[in-house]
Amino acid sequence: MRVDGRDIPVTGSLLQPLIRRTSDIIRVVLAALWVSVVVAASMITRPEWLALEHSVSGIVAFLNPDQSNLVYLVYGMAILALPFAILIELIISRQWKLLAGYAAAGLVAGLLLSITGTGLSTPQWHLQVPDRLDTFLSQFLDDPRWIAMLAAVLTVSSPWLPTRPRRWLWFLLLAFAPIHLVVSAVVPARAMFGLAVGWLVGAVIVLVVGTPALEVPLDAAVRVLAKRGHTVTAFTVVHPAGRGPLVLAAAVDGPERELMVEMFGKNQRSFGALRQLWRWITFRASETAALHGSMHRAVEHRALMTIAIGELGLAAQTPVAVASLERGWMLYAHTVPRGKPIAELSGDVLTGVWKSLDTLHRAQVSHGDLRPSEIRIDDGTTLFSGFAVAEYGASAAQLQSDVAQLLVSTTAIFGKEPAVRAAIDTLGEHAVVTAASRLTKSAMPSGIRKAIPDWNEVLSSARDEVRKQTGHEKIQAEQITRFSRNQIIQLVLLLALVYVAYPFISAVPTFFTQLKTANWWWALLGLAVSALTYVGAAAALWACASGLVSFRNLVIMQVANTFAATTTPARVGGLALSVRFLQKGGLGAVRATAAVALQQAVQIITHLSLLVVFSIAAGTSADLSHFVPDATVLYLAAGVGVGIIGTFMFVPKLRSWLNNSVRPQLQEVLGELGELARDPKRFLIIILGCAAITLGQAGALWASVEAFGGGTTFITVTIVTMIGGTLASAAPTPGGVGAVEAALIGGLGAFGLPVNIAIPSVLLYRVLTCWLPVFCGWPTMRWLAKKNMI
Repeated sequence: MRVDGRDIPVTGSLLQPLIRRTSDIIRVVLAALWVSVVVAASMITRPEWLALEHSVSGIVAFLNPDQSNLVYLVYGMAILALPFAILIELIISRQWKLLAGYAAAGLVAGLLLSITGTGLSTPQWHLQVPDRLDTFLSQFLDDPRWIAMLAAVLTVSSPWLPTRPRRWLWFLLLAFAPIHLVVSAVVPARAMFGLAVGWLVGAVIVLVVGTPALEVPLDAAVRVLAKRGHTVTAFTVVHPAGRGPLVLAAAVDGPERELMVEMFGKNQRSFGALRQLWRWITFRASETAALHGSMHRAVEHRALMTIAIGELGLAAQTPVAVASLERGWMLYAHTVPRGKPIAELSGDVLTGVWKSLDTLHRAQVSHGDLRPSEIRIDDGTTLFSGFAVAEYGASAAQLQSDVAQLLVSTTAIFGKEPAVRAAIDTLGEHAVVTAASRLTKSAMPSGIRKAIPDWNEVLSSARDEVRKQTGHEKIQAEQITRFSRNQIIQLVLLLALVYVAYPFISAVPTFFTQLKTANWWWALLGLAVSALTYVGAAAALWACASGLVSFRNLVIMQVANTFAATTTPARVGGLALSVRFLQKGGLGAVRATAAVALQQAVQIITHLSLLVVFSIAAGTSADLSHFVPDATVLYLAAGVGVGIIGTFMFVPKLRSWLNNSVRPQLQEVLGELGELARDPKRFLIIILGCAAITLGQAGALWASVEAFGGGTTFITVTIVTMIGGTLASAAPTPGGVGAVEAALIGGLGAFGLPVNIAIPSVLLYRVLTCWLPVFCGWPTMRWLAKKNMI
């Protein structure tokens, strides 16, 4: 590189990775969304838009016909000359390499808009000027291909054009919509589509080709440093631009022999803004600093914090220059950090490290990113570097986060016991315990998580060591986000409940009318029988867990289980809640999972056994062919099953998952089944509990049928409950809502029960076994969470 007559060598690549061009990626995403909106508006709501356009046109069309024609002619000539004006501007600025992108954008956009169902449609542009000039111009002004070409070439050329001409050219192109309204003409839908497609084509080409912001203004950086008394003789790339600044080591003639130069481009500014916005949305106000209005303010803040911490004698570097450069770049130059990183030293420095942090906090300054590389020792003094997220006048939460971060960093380097002991000796037990509540994933900055291998294990070991050395039984995790994980889960479950309950709510008026004819004694019997299913389920799970948990709490958990199972597809929420309850009860993760899997296995065996028994008991009077799927469905299901088995056999990752995750749990379940065979009492409890679930549901449905006049036997209702419920369990809706009702109503009707009895009976059954427990399950689950049982 040659600057002011001097050759300055640059070692390393200055190119920015394609995937890190945040601004260009956002432009492509917005353009694609705009194309989707235009297509949707044209296909779905086009008549409404036409009516609106006519209405607006009638309001703003204040010109007479002659004036309208004049405006149309002037604007048409401007649109016709627009691409040539862009081309001339590029030639004047000598952007020769951009001419290829200019031509490609125009050709691709025009080609895409020429594709029709019968092939390519060539433009019907006649360059011979006819008698009426407006007719000549309309063939360009109203042609979506011309609009698309203009939008594409302007999008490609915009980053390279001067600001004022670029704004005027875009204003001219976008004015075609209001111009059409003013001259009492409807905006052509295809012209809007052409504008959107042209913008998308241009955005994609800009992403591939690049923008001027990708050109690093190193010559301007050399001149800025020269004004500060540092003559640059060479640059070496330390970290290429991407996620973070472009970092260069500059060899200089001046007070320092070497400087570190950090350069922030437009894409770093975009990423920083998105990251700050995300943290502002997800974290509590006390956990985040004020948002920076621009990259200049962010870099300036970092330099000022370095000066402030330097006055305390704790900064490992000194700012040299902060300056705005051309093409949206920012320069931050500072001296090379002094001292050695703590990772290269012994544990004797721990006390000094914690004392320096205490000094920093007494001045109410937080660092915010205490990764090991930002902590250095120089002649026995602990110094800090970085300061990208440092804050003056920091909140108590930010100071506590510093302590938690330093606990993690020192534990990873020196071990948990000396790191925690040094922290307690310096800061005191209360301060360390308070900060240990922030030893969580969400509280750790991404820089620390990337800098420390196995940071999750280090986090857990540091928290356990604090608990051990301070004698606390438990350290409650601090909630630093606006919403906790439990709150998010409960919100999702509540929304799912509203979704699945809506069809039932819409049928409530009719159902209430039918309830007037119901026998409430039978309904109460159905409710009582339904309650026995919770006792049976609790007994089966209690026996599967070898009686290691409270039976009373298990019965209460079954009520909450109904809510979790109903609001999730395939009842997976209920299974997860059961596993979580057993873990909180003292069982290990594998043992708890095996207990739930054992209950489900015995439940399936019991269910099928009862189905066979009741089918035999029904005899030939019951026609079960209604529940047998068509042969095509059976063949299709068999083919899908074979395909799934083959996939798991031939895909290494899936085969490894079966061997490492599924196989141990399956062996655990088989082992439990073997133990059950040698423990008849426990085996009998599980069998009776599982049978109580199935028979209790059948009894509740039979009581509901009897409440509306009856007309079928308990055996028939049991078969319908088992077969219909099994088929409906495959439905993807949470709790099988809709599918269960349809299967049970169809099953009862197949066995001859009148529809006017089957429908209200099934709805009453669902109220007794599903909706009442669900509304009781929500507060029950919250109570269990409050008692730390789940």
